[in-house]
Amino acid sequence: MTTPQKNNPLHGITLEQILTHLVELRGWEYLGEEININCFQKNPTLKSSLTFLRKTPWARAKVESLYIYVLRKERQAQAQNNSPEA
Repeated sequence: MTTPQKNNPLHGITLEQILTHLVELRGWEYLGEEININCFQKNPTLKSSLTFLRKTPWARAKVESLYIYVLRKERQAQAQNNSPEA
């Protein structure tokens, strides 16, 4: 039996979901600036990027780290919007 991983924001999320979220939220140009790899800079597509990231652990780790960073920023923004102002 598996236990839920409350402290792992990547648990149950596929690489495709991560990349799709980042592209929809920030765009390919942002990804190319933040992570200096050709699959984000020259004619980027979801399919070619996924192929590269699945074969390249260091690049996948950078994308996952960026995703976690973006999630934290989104949550902080939501918390600020939902908090009552003094």
